[in-house]
Amino acid sequence: MTKFFKVAGDFELESGKKLQNLEIAFHSFGTYSKETPVIWVCHALTANSDVSDWWAGIFGKDKTLDPEKYFIVCANNLGSCYGTSFENRNPELALISTRDISRTHILLMQHLGIESIFMLIGGSQGGQIALEIAYSQKERIKNLVLLATNARHSAWGIAFNEAQRLCIEASPEDGISAARAIAMLSYRNYEMYSRTEKVEDYEKTADFGAAAYQRYQAEKLKKRFDAQSYLILSRAMDSHNLGRGRGELEQVLQKIAVKTLVIGISSDILFPVSELHFLAKHLPDALLSVIDSAYGHDGFLTETIKINKIIRAFLNTD
Repeated sequence: MTKFFKVAGDFELESGKKLQNLEIAFHSFGTYSKETPVIWVCHALTANSDVSDWWAGIFGKDKTLDPEKYFIVCANNLGSCYGTSFENRNPELALISTRDISRTHILLMQHLGIESIFMLIGGSQGGQIALEIAYSQKERIKNLVLLATNARHSAWGIAFNEAQRLCIEASPEDGISAARAIAMLSYRNYEMYSRTEKVEDYEKTADFGAAAYQRYQAEKLKKRFDAQSYLILSRAMDSHNLGRGRGELEQVLQKIAVKTLVIGISSDILFPVSELHFLAKHLPDALLSVIDSAYGHDGFLTETIKINKIIRAFLNTD
């Protein structure tokens, strides 16, 4: 069940703009006490706070996110259409940064009275948010798990996001479908699209499996997500730079003295393994694990058997 926390007063963004009546939607699982280890989950761009739904492969009894063993919290990201809401004094679309989103998570932690996080975990944009939280709250966090993410969003990733925004801006009502079709090209890869074609498709001149897959994914997102949220959150992803205003990125990462597991996906073209190597190299207490997968960036959602095994092994080491 979705829960809500209304923030007192205005919430000032990194840009200086202020949001009124900010209300943060979140889910929690398990029973909280001062003795219960807390797992804090940061979700990706179009996900929501119900981690049991979109990460079912690692949520549940005897899995990484076991509500019988841990108190698990996932907050819906600022700018999302899945419960978190606000009023913007400026009629223009609010420019929300990854840093702003992380601050809403921290406000919720304070509201819930959580002083210590056993594990902070996030993948993709969720990993970017988790890094920002870890930077400012490192004394609270025992373990940090980052999947398929980066320390600063790449020009390649920004270009993909801008192409998607151009679609939405060209067609505010239907553009989100085209945006999703572009996004899928970055989430998957050549090998995965080859699997959408059947032998008989090679005799066709139209109606290919790959085209049908694109349309299916495009319509699926259009039915469940909001175009304005897509614009806000993709811009937030572009803003991600842990070093902005703090110094050289390598030195900033060195300040996050938290035991960290970095997980990359071998075939990820959106957040290539080189970005995960960079994180593992410069975080002072980090272990890198690369999952061999054909699923591309989506591997952080689909390769749950491997992810469970890797994280549980990491948590069992001192």
